[in-house]
Amino acid sequence: MELIVARNPDEASSLPFLLRLPLAGGLVFRVRDTWPRTNAIYCHPVPASEWPESPEVVNRVRLRICARRGAAIDIVADRSREQRSQLVFTRARGREVVFWQSPRTAKQSRPDVRLPAARALGVADLVIAVDAHEHYPYRFSSQQVATVRKGLRCGDYAVEVGGEVVAAVERKSLTDLVSSLTSGRLGYALGELSALPRAAVVIEDRYSKVFGLDHVRPSLVADGLAELQLRWSSVPLVWAETRKLAEEWTYRFLAAARRWAEDEQGVERRLQGLGTEPDGLRLVTGAGLPSAGRAAGAGLVPDEDEPAPGSRRAGRGRVSAAATGPRSRPPVAALGAPPAVVRAWARTRGMAVSDRGRLSAQVLEAYHSAHVRTGNDAHGGSGVASGAAGDAEAGPHDGTATGGTHGGSGGSGSTPS
Repeated sequence: MELIVARNPDEASSLPFLLRLPLAGGLVFRVRDTWPRTNAIYCHPVPASEWPESPEVVNRVRLRICARRGAAIDIVADRSREQRSQLVFTRARGREVVFWQSPRTAKQSRPDVRLPAARALGVADLVIAVDAHEHYPYRFSSQQVATVRKGLRCGDYAVEVGGEVVAAVERKSLTDLVSSLTSGRLGYALGELSALPRAAVVIEDRYSKVFGLDHVRPSLVADGLAELQLRWSSVPLVWAETRKLAEEWTYRFLAAARRWAEDEQGVERRLQGLGTEPDGLRLVTGAGLPSAGRAAGAGLVPDEDEPAPGSRRAGRGRVSAAATGPRSRPPVAALGAPPAVVRAWARTRGMAVSDRGRLSAQVLEAYHSAHVRTGNDAHGGSGVASGAAGDAEAGPHDGTATGGTHGGSGGSGSTPS
């Protein structure tokens, strides 16, 4: 069983060779080269009668396997080098075509896979920066993308928003991946990529190919990749199977990253216009906040589960209750006072409250009712609450709130009846 390559007797043809496979009585194709060493070779099928009676044989290869499996013909040569190749039946530009490829082929055809031509997320003006050191860059010819060559600090492809890189993709063939892993370069590359808002590494091969490596132990590569993925979990390793699919995934990822970055900036601008910080915490803007709350809260209204200022859990608060929706009882943030102020007020009223933790509904409702009725929430009550908060930090209470270190100017040190 042999694969035979002969010269094409038709001098007018742009494909100078004929390929003959020992299948179905002999399949004949016009081809451009004698073996797919670096690029996939286009194969034009012709009738078996076109094979010359006295061919000028250029290459004759003994085969161990020549079998058709689905939309591809697998070929395994009986020699030590350049053993495996494959004829792939696929579609390109609306017509059926055949490509001859090998594992070393830089650009492969995926059998019977049609990639969508629609824009990713409707992004019409996507500009992708391509690293100037990328030797065989993606062209994104099937998409409406503009590319610009420039030096990138990390990654091979990137998108920018407002002059800042918001996402990058590092391209790797399986050979390059294994080489950079064993030399230690891959770890440094992932470390640099992790500093970006979003990044990924796309691999132009299948993960199963790792366990077919013969020049390095497959378990060494698999373990190294698993360890790096755990260490740099924010930078995923994406196995895209072929170069064509890797290019498509890179385009979709970068388009989504740019849209996401633009949406994030829009949300931040809207939040700033509403008087909030980007992380969702409500800013203290009211002039009626007690001075103790201003001193201890550092500009943010704590949640009702916040510990009192000075306690061991202070500074580890959660997001304000105002950001989590309506609740069955008025949250502390809605009352305009930190939990320490409410606790101090409750103690002056003889109510039992804990030093930290969630305040009971009865205490919150009583505080709310008292301050709404008397109008002390934003005026005279601030000094009372502030003085109570000062005593709450200074020492035990004797039933009367006095003006402590945080005493306010809006009222006296005595508790209103």
